[in-house]
Amino acid sequence: MDNILIGLIITIAIATVVNVFLKKIDIPTVIGYILTGFIISQIFDFGEHSKETLDHLAEFGIVFLMFTIGLEFSISQMKAMKKEVFVYGMLQVILTGALFTFLTYTFFDIRLRSSIVIGMALALSSTAIVLKMLNEKGEIHSSYGRITLGILLFQDLAVIPILLMISIFTSEGTQISELLLNTLISAIIVFVILFVVGKFFIERFYDWVTSSDSEEIFLASVMLTVVAASVLANYFGFSYSLGAFIAGMTIAETKYRYRIESDLVPFRDILLGVFFITIGMQIDIHIVTEYIWIILGLLIGIMFFKAFILYVAMRFFNTGRTSIKSSLALMQVGEFALAIFALGASNGLIDMQINQIMIVTIVLSMILTPFILKNVKFIADALFVEPTQLRERALVSTGYKEHIIVCGYGPVGKKLVNRFRKNNVLYVILEHDVKLVDEAIEKGEENIFLANAARKSVLEHFGVKESLAIFTAINNPHQLRLVCENIDSFGDGVNSVVTVKNDSQEKSISDLNITHVINRREIITDLLASQLCAFRKIK
Repeated sequence: MDNILIGLIITIAIATVVNVFLKKIDIPTVIGYILTGFIISQIFDFGEHSKETLDHLAEFGIVFLMFTIGLEFSISQMKAMKKEVFVYGMLQVILTGALFTFLTYTFFDIRLRSSIVIGMALALSSTAIVLKMLNEKGEIHSSYGRITLGILLFQDLAVIPILLMISIFTSEGTQISELLLNTLISAIIVFVILFVVGKFFIERFYDWVTSSDSEEIFLASVMLTVVAASVLANYFGFSYSLGAFIAGMTIAETKYRYRIESDLVPFRDILLGVFFITIGMQIDIHIVTEYIWIILGLLIGIMFFKAFILYVAMRFFNTGRTSIKSSLALMQVGEFALAIFALGASNGLIDMQINQIMIVTIVLSMILTPFILKNVKFIADALFVEPTQLRERALVSTGYKEHIIVCGYGPVGKKLVNRFRKNNVLYVILEHDVKLVDEAIEKGEENIFLANAARKSVLEHFGVKESLAIFTAINNPHQLRLVCENIDSFGDGVNSVVTVKNDSQEKSISDLNITHVINRREIITDLLASQLCAFRKIK
């Protein structure tokens, strides 16, 4: 136990130091975690049991990522994305998989069954890294972001037939028709449980949980939903992440979407960090030094061919800029390929030496990805002139721009909203209390959302940087301070107005960068009128 605790402390210390240093030179934290994994693998001799435990823990980083991505895409939105998922995704997987199968079988003298497994594995990209980077850059809803997400979703679905294919290649007594029938039945059961039961049960369940008025219980219920959906999908032979994504899509139809998303972000990012550390631990320095030129050749060849195939396919449907951005985002090989190679090697389909070389090649392609995505616009600009009228714009889900954000829907918040409504000012309300949200919706208020304004991701989602102003009307002193700290983190570009109920509250936020502080002992309506003249926007 002492050795485990010492190893954990050293791992956290290295990750902290490395990431602080890398962030100062604008290198993504993904690289820091991978480097941490490589460093600790050289320091400690992890046994197979410890590695297996870490792998299971790390997998839930992807699970929470896919769940939060699912929250962004409701069932209706997924129907609108059917072209990106089922047309673009199918083209990418089939064309890329077929090309790599042909190259492996023809030029590397590997038997056909093994070549098919290798080819299909190399067609997959990294969901964890790509979606994390797109989220951080705010480009998940851009044109190339939607294409990239759609293809990644299809790739996650494609993992199921690839794993089934390995079972078919290695099975001796089981009939192929029986395997296919069992998979179909399992798929139907999973979708019926997660979609049908979730649709009629999940919102009522969260209504009941929130009646306890406990943040701790609410968060526990969210964790229960994510883990239960993931384990259910895995029990029937599918990936954990697919179950989590479907659960997220189901919750996206409810009023709890934004609150759940903001509450889960810290857990997701920590577990993703563990995942990237385990990726770094798989770099074998002996394999790198012995086969460095083969690995570099494979790395360049695989990434080039993946980008080229996808670009050519996408060019028939999209502009050159969108096609090149999508192809660059997906040119790496992903984490599911590592699992497929491991399973193929354990079943004798892939030679152990080839397996080790491919693992290092895949990890290196993942390490390069954050640098490519950070410079994707620069590369696109160098190859294609950006149109002046039809620029790619990140679409905020709420559709708001040049609006006013109101944090808190208590008595003061209601007065603010009434004044904005009378003056035809575009506004959006963020309220953390489900009861107040329900009451407002019952009275016909459409612009209110159940969300925690103390979370940075929430204010980013509702376009705080594009807003005319953000008003804060919260009674709880602790919550008020957290929201104001969050607003302060966005810098001077945000026009903020905070209402306080006494001098003590005003003093508690005096060290923060708040544009206007209004004491409620004063006449609020007159002060609001003067503020409205400065930045109101007619719908």
